Amino acid sequence: MPSPLPENIRSVQPGGGNCYQIELLWGRWRRWYLKKFHRSYVRRMAELRRGETTGAPHEILDPRDLKFCCNLCTAHWALEDDPFRWREKLPFARWGLAELQLMGWPLLVVTLFLLSFCSPWAWLALVPGVMLGLVVYFFRDPCRQIPGDDEAIVAPADGTIAEITEVEHYDFLEGPAIRIGIFLSIFNVHINRSPRDARVVAMHYKPGEFLNALNPESALRNEFMWIGLEEIGDSSRRFAVRAISGLIARRIVCILKPGQEVQRGEKFGMIKLGSRTELILPRDSVEVEVVVGQKIKAGSTIMARYKNS
Repeated sequence: MPSPLPENIRSVQPGGGNCYQIELLWGRWRRWYLKKFHRSYVRRMAELRRGETTGAPHEILDPRDLKFCCNLCTAHWALEDDPFRWREKLPFARWGLAELQLMGWPLLVVTLFLLSFCSPWAWLALVPGVMLGLVVYFFRDPCRQIPGDDEAIVAPADGTIAEITEVEHYDFLEGPAIRIGIFLSIFNVHINRSPRDARVVAMHYKPGEFLNALNPESALRNEFMWIGLEEIGDSSRRFAVRAISGLIARRIVCILKPGQEVQRGEKFGMIKLGSRTELILPRDSVEVEVVVGQKIKAGSTIMARYKNS
């Protein structure tokens, strides 16, 4: 039986943030504007909406209003009724579109201004230009080929294998475990994906510090989101994923809630720059396929395989 959603998870981005607050403010203004000047659109979207809005912290007028609270209610729209589904086809993380615009447009304006009106100092455009390139590059969301191997456990994050450690006893797994730590630099894709077809059993969010992800203490002291999952077809197969903030990455996004099912390779969140993700597996049931120092890709790289029964 899945545990309730913890009280301190009141958003898919429980750590908040400045961009997050700006988005919430924009959402309030947008809902007022829609109700004032586009009442027919509001009525039509209400007729098409499915599920319940109970639990949502604000009105749910269209799919955009679910961005930060889809884990708090059951409201949703069918794909064919969602006028904003095209955003999923963009090569950028949907959870980072606001940051991309809030940081990207000013950098673009400054770059163009220096190039166009400051001829003697045009070379200075290199600074905001490089920063713009890094922002765009960080929020990229490339397509991934998901392996078809039934026993494969795929990577939950891009990055470099930083550690593979045996744990004598892991409570959630009720036995010994293997913890595989993945370090994400600012140059890695920061989307998290599900390692298996699984159901969320429990979650835990811990606010904390923002130490460098290379510091071993970061695993204990930094903000993190822990997700306990079990196989959809075999509840005896359990594993956990832990997303940990870093020195620069200070916002963890996770759209999951207890009882929710995800497919192998499906996106379920991101960590917004350098950070760490851990995959915890039952030690005696799997064969680890990666080594320390190996570069991996979320959803594509096979981290481990279940042993033949």
